[in-house]
Amino acid sequence: MSMELSLKKLNNLKQKNRNTKKLRKMEKLIVVNRKNRKIGTVGKEEAHTLRGVLHRAFSIFVINNKGEILLQKRGKKKRLWSLFWANTCCSHPRVGEKVMTAVKRRLKEELGFSCPLKFLFKFYYRAVFKKIGSENEMCYVFWGRYDGKVRPNKNEVGQIRWVGWDKLLEEINDNPEIFTPWLKIELKKISEKGYKKYFKND
Repeated sequence: MSMELSLKKLNNLKQKNRNTKKLRKMEKLIVVNRKNRKIGTVGKEEAHTLRGVLHRAFSIFVINNKGEILLQKRGKKKRLWSLFWANTCCSHPRVGEKVMTAVKRRLKEELGFSCPLKFLFKFYYRAVFKKIGSENEMCYVFWGRYDGKVRPNKNEVGQIRWVGWDKLLEEINDNPEIFTPWLKIELKKISEKGYKKYFKND
């Protein structure tokens, strides 16, 4: 490949990244009440102010056949909880988008793969990050199994790793400050609701 073509490809990639960031700033999320009924829409940045606006969200756990959970370290450019360890993937459905459609879309965007996913439960939580912003979400939790190649999007994900259930709980107990609040809440609820069986090897 010539130098001219390489520079053109690089410039096109930079423009694509700028357009993606611009679109995300304009992205509208679904505002709900505590009964999960849609009551409006809100911009993504406004939804995550310190006070926060309750909106619909989702969280995904992908497990391999060894019973290990795929974790991601959130990218350094994330406004909230950057470089914290979280579950496989989490995000929001857009206005007019079904939750399952959004789940499949975001898993592919962030980690470069698709797999069958099963809805487990939904729950409400609110968490504040320093004096920067907050999460105020009605969150749907999904589970799936996958053993193929993972291709993280470097603009979204800092690192990935697979870790077993017991090992993860041990790490959270020893160093809770490096894990996102929703991950810790979800693990507790998974255990309480009897879904821990899905987090074991076949």
